[in-house]
Amino acid sequence: KHAKPEYDLIILDPPSFTRNKKTLMDAMRGYKEIHLRSLKLLEKGGILSTFCCSYHASSELFMENLVDASVDAKKSARLVMNHAQRADHPILISIPETGYLKGFTVEVIATR
Repeated sequence: KHAKPEYDLIILDPPSFTRNKKTLMDAMRGYKEIHLRSLKLLEKGGILSTFCCSYHASSELFMENLVDASVDAKKSARLVMNHAQRADHPILISIPETGYLKGFTVEVIATR
């Protein structure tokens, strides 16, 4: 039997999983799957940085997705950083779709 690989740091920066509202729930299932798989590879003290460039997935929905994955992975995590767009990706107030990038860095603090 092979030992399960373990990592100290995992960074998820996938391409957009959806370009429209119609496929948002399919996209969220995809995000949950990669969150779940990643969290299972991290032990206490491990760091996960995850990013989403899907405009239709709000920051709140993306965080809810990460929380659901952590529950399923039986991991407790604390928020280390909430990421937003930097100056090289300006958000134009008249074009809400330009505010598409969001991300979180969490630390696994316990395995249940």
